[in-house]
Amino acid sequence: MRVVTADDGLQLHVSVRGHGPPVVLLHSWAADHAAWGQIATELAHRFTVHAWDARGHGRSTVAGHAPPVVMRMARDLRTVLAHFGLEQPTLVAHSMGALTLWQAVADGGCAGIGQVCIIDQSPRLITDDQWRLGIYGDWPAGRNRAFMAALRADFPGSVLRLLAEGHNDKTRQQVAANTRGIQRLRESLARLDPEPLVVCWDSLGQADYRPVLPALTVPTLLVYGTASNYYGTETARYVADRIPGSVLHLFEGADHSPHLAERERFLTLLSAFIAGERD
Repeated sequence: MRVVTADDGLQLHVSVRGHGPPVVLLHSWAADHAAWGQIATELAHRFTVHAWDARGHGRSTVAGHAPPVVMRMARDLRTVLAHFGLEQPTLVAHSMGALTLWQAVADGGCAGIGQVCIIDQSPRLITDDQWRLGIYGDWPAGRNRAFMAALRADFPGSVLRLLAEGHNDKTRQQVAANTRGIQRLRESLARLDPEPLVVCWDSLGQADYRPVLPALTVPTLLVYGTASNYYGTETARYVADRIPGSVLHLFEGADHSPHLAERERFLTLLSAFIAGERD
């Protein structure tokens, strides 16, 4: 792990390994760099892989520093890129990572970014009468406020309900059966400090990156699961239609983490994309 000091003094922890063109991995909410698992290991055979613990996640604890709102995380991202002197890196962004990337683009355009891969994310979480492509297709502001209150009362249980109440039947069955994998996830979630993560979630819910999508003018690979817990394929196509020249791949039957559900396919696609193959 390397340590990068943010402009407010917070220490951001970044795993760096491998050799070759730079790749930066941006994880999902309530996760950390370890969420990339074998993907980071395999990429390190061909690339220099930078996988951070975002502010308020993993080892990048926020005690005494600014909370992990998405605007701060986007500034942190620029700090990390500058610290390592990365030239035109490939940014691979899953879920919250995509929101962080879009915020960085909103703030400073695509300067210094080579290409990006977005994994299973809507540009706006909250739904209303004019926008149905957020969480579940039915996540109005009131439901979001109730979820944040539930997180403060029972963080592990609320996160698992968020997974189980989504579109993916397999996940619903696993949570209901309390499989060993679900037990491990619950134990992991119970070790987290909920408050920074609730503040982070609140900032993600307030964000709306629909106007930012056309500004993502670098080559863009989109990877979405057709059985995502949170989003339908309409969300994937909406994003693809609004990012100029983007390439969309739908992983049939995959959940919110299609890159993990079909790791080898994802690695093949991403490696070809970095090499300049855009189909």
